[in-house]
Amino acid sequence: MILNWGATAQERNAALPCDVLTPAAALCADRAVSIDAPVSTAFGWLCQLRVAPYSYDLIDNFGRHSPRTRNPELTQLRTGQRFMQIFTLCSFAEDEHVTLKTGKVAVTYAVRDCAGGTRLHVRVRFDGPRLIGWAMAAGDVVMMRKQLLTLRDLAEREAGRITS
Repeated sequence: MILNWGATAQERNAALPCDVLTPAAALCADRAVSIDAPVSTAFGWLCQLRVAPYSYDLIDNFGRHSPRTRNPELTQLRTGQRFMQIFTLCSFAEDEHVTLKTGKVAVTYAVRDCAGGTRLHVRVRFDGPRLIGWAMAAGDVVMMRKQLLTLRDLAEREAGRITS
């Protein structure tokens, strides 16, 4: 559960751009969720991570609410941009992935078409001492689960798939 939440064996074995940023990482964690919305909509919500973490706002956004409407201007990406205040955008491919890094942590958020919707797969690579990596992965699984479910709900709402 700490190193995998929702990712299939195929996803866990897939190569992602963050793999080359920390090739000797102590730990690698995969998280994934299916989204009933087009890839472009899901990717647009990933770009929103430039301004907020979309997790537990009280803990990781200083109590400010992550926006619930998407700003299309945030899809205009360029390497070096800040994401979630602490990450830097290392690489991206529109409607495919954003890859971020901070310190000894690298992460790729990848989207792909899946049965008329989107599959969002995130890999986090923790470099440095293994014990610290385990501690970071334990906290990350809780925060990222909330983040992915929030992004899923917002993308589905925008696509008209849910009404609540």
